Amino acid sequence: MNRKVEIHVVDSLDSVTPDEWNRLAGDNPFVRHEFLSALQDTGCAVARTGWRPHFLLLKRDGKLTGAMPLYLKKHSRGEYVFDHAWADAFERNGLKYYPKGLSAVPFSPVTGPRLIAATHEERVMLARGAIELTKQLELSSLHVLFPQEQDLEALTEAGYMLREGVQFHWENAPGGYDSFDAFLATMSHDKRKKVKQDRRRVVDAGVTYTWLRGAEIDEAALDFFYACYENTYREHWNPPYLSREFFGQIHAAAPGSILLVIAEADGQRLACALNMIGGDVMFGRYWGTKEFISGLHFETCYMQGIQYCIENRLARFEGGAQGVHKMSRGMLPTPTWSAHWVADPRFAHAISEFLDEETAAMDQHIQELEAHTPFRKKT
Repeated sequence: MNRKVEIHVVDSLDSVTPDEWNRLAGDNPFVRHEFLSALQDTGCAVARTGWRPHFLLLKRDGKLTGAMPLYLKKHSRGEYVFDHAWADAFERNGLKYYPKGLSAVPFSPVTGPRLIAATHEERVMLARGAIELTKQLELSSLHVLFPQEQDLEALTEAGYMLREGVQFHWENAPGGYDSFDAFLATMSHDKRKKVKQDRRRVVDAGVTYTWLRGAEIDEAALDFFYACYENTYREHWNPPYLSREFFGQIHAAAPGSILLVIAEADGQRLACALNMIGGDVMFGRYWGTKEFISGLHFETCYMQGIQYCIENRLARFEGGAQGVHKMSRGMLPTPTWSAHWVADPRFAHAISEFLDEETAAMDQHIQELEAHTPFRKKT
């Protein structure tokens, strides 16, 4: 029996229940209904800020079987895959690069489902449907950022070009490390000594830590986190992408997805890192501090996160974008991907040649990084 298949474009998730969407999205917190809706409800990812939602919904006989977060972008901020040189090339040749199509989670360089469907066939439908929408709207290009591995085959089949990047992730031992010391014991002598020295500096400064998750997080804790988060952006002369209201809505809708790591000294809160948790994976996202203490950043953002994962049997800790320095803390280079479709065949050809060269260079870069592992060599 033939089943009617349709792809709809919607400008919000109001027409989709959280249960419908999350049944497809799984446990990645960044593509769940609560997160994407909060970005729009609080005005963080809307047309005014350069993120006009155009979500794709794939339906079979009226039932939601696939979805794709999609935005029309009028700039390239908040993406973490850099295409400014492409935009400049378009403009120099008298062509408009913006608006462009973008499938991503705003302000979140986290790998996860972008073609949110159960089957390869449906993922290909979504990938092709997004291209057709790009053509209809006469956009310059379409970009899918940080898709998960099972999306890549569908994107390639649909005609997208792939671009490789790298992040640094920590992996728990099979079955889990017995303790933080057991994890340190796997590191080379120099790296283990450095971690211990850095942690000692923080302890000697009188800093202690509290982990707060779910209902343990109160309004005062969220207020303190946001003040730290906002201060980090202000130090770089940029307004923050996300509002206090956004974090409050996420905490109210999905409290278990947030872990706050709070540093204190002399009875006063000093620094804070916010991590997101989904399933058995933790994602490092934001941090800030009220004052500088040597080693505080690494301890708050990375070592406390690794320790939490060990004690709570989480499988992986993704430390966020960029940062070769994370290797010395036990995080290893992990390839990330983006996928790109360009309407103009001349630019598509030029970008394809560029990506071939860039991918070869990235592969070599990752190999060189892997040769400098912080862990003891196995005998």
